[in-house]
Amino acid sequence: MGPADTASTDAPAMTPDAIRQLIEQGLPGAQVRVFGDDGVHFEALVVSEAFHGKLPLARHRMVYATLGALMGNEIHALSLKTLTPAEAG
Repeated sequence: MGPADTASTDAPAMTPDAIRQLIEQGLPGAQVRVFGDDGVHFEALVVSEAFHGKLPLARHRMVYATLGALMGNEIHALSLKTLTPAEAG
């Protein structure tokens, strides 16, 4: 509801590595690469078998769910590319 809601996060300043770890924890087995150098705008490539049979919007929601309240707060923007292992080649 306010700043206290984000105070419980482990990383006050977001880094690509911190975001990668959160996504990997929320989507076990996923291969994740995150890029971004300004601390609030990021791009991620997420490859996961869990995306099989899911539309792009559902895949993005799965990734956003791993980041919870960080989205729109510490993470201002996250551009996603979500693929299954077969799609990634």
